[in-house]
Amino acid sequence: MNEMIFLVEESPKGGYEARALGYSIYTQAETLEELKEMVRDAVRCHFEEATMPRVIKAPQHTKPQRWEVTS
Repeated sequence: MNEMIFLVEESPKGGYEARALGYSIYTQAETLEELKEMVRDAVRCHFEEATMPRVIKAPQHTKPQRWEVTS
């Protein structure tokens, strides 16, 4: 797999939430920068190195994000 898409939304309780499309991966954080790191961590925990996506796309309603996954 080369890329994975996360849906990023503002949380009703404050901060942001991210959900992977097609996978049981969910995380949350107070800022988009923190969320970026939390998403990377969640992906690393979910996949083995050989099957981990290299690019994470995280469109957010204000501006799309593209995050590289590195070990």
